[in-house]
Amino acid sequence: MRFTCFIPLLFLSLIAGCAARPIYPLPSKNADGKKQPLQTSRPYNIAHRGSNGEIPEETAAAYMRAIEEGADFIETDILSSKDGVLICFHDVTLDDTTDVAEHKEFANRKRTYEVQGVNTTGFFSVDFTLKELKKLRVKQRYSFRDQQYNGKFSIITFEEFISIALDASRVVGIYPEIKNPVLINQHVKWPGGKKFEDKFVETLNKYGYRGSYMSKDWLKQPIFIQSFAPTSLVYISNMTDSPKIFLIDDITIPTQDTNQSYWEITSDAFLDYINDYVIGIGPWKDTVVPVINNYLQTPTDLVARAHAHDLQVHPYTYRNENLFLHFNFHQDEYEEYNYWINKIGVDGLFTDFTGSLHHFQELSSPLSLDESDENSKASKLLHKIASLVSSYGKV
Repeated sequence: MRFTCFIPLLFLSLIAGCAARPIYPLPSKNADGKKQPLQTSRPYNIAHRGSNGEIPEETAAAYMRAIEEGADFIETDILSSKDGVLICFHDVTLDDTTDVAEHKEFANRKRTYEVQGVNTTGFFSVDFTLKELKKLRVKQRYSFRDQQYNGKFSIITFEEFISIALDASRVVGIYPEIKNPVLINQHVKWPGGKKFEDKFVETLNKYGYRGSYMSKDWLKQPIFIQSFAPTSLVYISNMTDSPKIFLIDDITIPTQDTNQSYWEITSDAFLDYINDYVIGIGPWKDTVVPVINNYLQTPTDLVARAHAHDLQVHPYTYRNENLFLHFNFHQDEYEEYNYWINKIGVDGLFTDFTGSLHHFQELSSPLSLDESDENSKASKLLHKIASLVSSYGKV
């Protein structure tokens, strides 16, 4: 497993200001429109909850780090606070990745709700206002990952997440998920009878996210909207033409809104149906290539069938640690990337380690000069020097 240690100065400023208003700016209003464009010639590097292999997930620091490491898209899960503010957080409960249990003032907030057919007990984000959520600090999900940033960063809002992408020095796409819409719509009410999905799209419209895949508008502000709930994707199809991805869970887990089985939603009939609303699917990778005793088995035909329906395939989640690497890859994440990109033929990868995927792609399929650094005079100068050296050698 490859690992790089770092302590960016950026994090010092983030830590210093974590208890105040966000120290990262709102989207720049004086952008010159000359940002380096999104690369579209190789599979997308999707920063799963930011660079969360290094920094606690869904925090400003994790997203900034992912952008620094070369992410094409930064991915987030959208939930809601009690007062209807959309936030970036993965779990419907706060227990596993925040210090909520240490806040005695919230001790009476623990509840039990049904989530996807299962009674779940914990501190739910829908029972906290945004002001209360901002008092919490995020921590690393896995104990075997770097713990030094625990307690340093707060939960961020959807709008704050968008500002990070829009203020990047190059074009960086966003990949937000409509997370657990059934639960959110049950517990959070907005004026005028609006739904979670309405507020989600309103936020995207507010910041100019629009346009079909590869359109001029989309290339300016790239986005994929994702959800495990097909009804949510169908519902918003009349509200936005931004490209959508239908997420597919384990073979044992039915869809949260329609209660359809894995086999139903991966059938040719369903792929043909959902193709009217989405441009791709996001399956868990171990359902694309089954695993037994940590060894890969014969790949299914899901990728080939999805491509036959003109659907992209963005599997999740790629992680560097040996715990997550199947034996076939000999504890080498580069072998895993090579397998999925060059043998299975996927179109994007959700990864916890943005930097390692970026490095692999730079080694195996480097971008052209124009794609990788369109406006860099230094890079162009080096290219000219290389050409001169080459010419000199032929004299």
